Amino acid sequence: MPRSPKPRWCQGPPPQRVYKPAGVPLGQLNQVVLGLDELEALRLCDLLGLSQEEAGGRMGVSRGTVQRLLSSARAKVADALVHGKAITIAGADYIRFTHPRRHRFRGGAG
Repeated sequence: MPRSPKPRWCQGPPPQRVYKPAGVPLGQLNQVVLGLDELEALRLCDLLGLSQEEAGGRMGVSRGTVQRLLSSARAKVADALVHGKAITIAGADYIRFTHPRRHRFRGGAG
């Protein structure tokens, strides 16, 4: 029996859950499901330009996990763009949107 996934920290849910080619009803399109953790890896590495190690630190996972997430996400996005599929963004119960370290007190007294 596989172990449960380690919690992954993500910025938050995207503004839209589905992206699709214009002019075609969603019901007529094949869909590719992109996980929130895959989207977060794309955001951190491809949009913000972080290294996989830095992205892993922010997400609370290893560099290898980020590498696997990026590979999977890039393949899914390419498939959707090349073949005219919709991209549906789906979450999972192991995604966390607020990282506890972001709320620690920083600074000295006074």
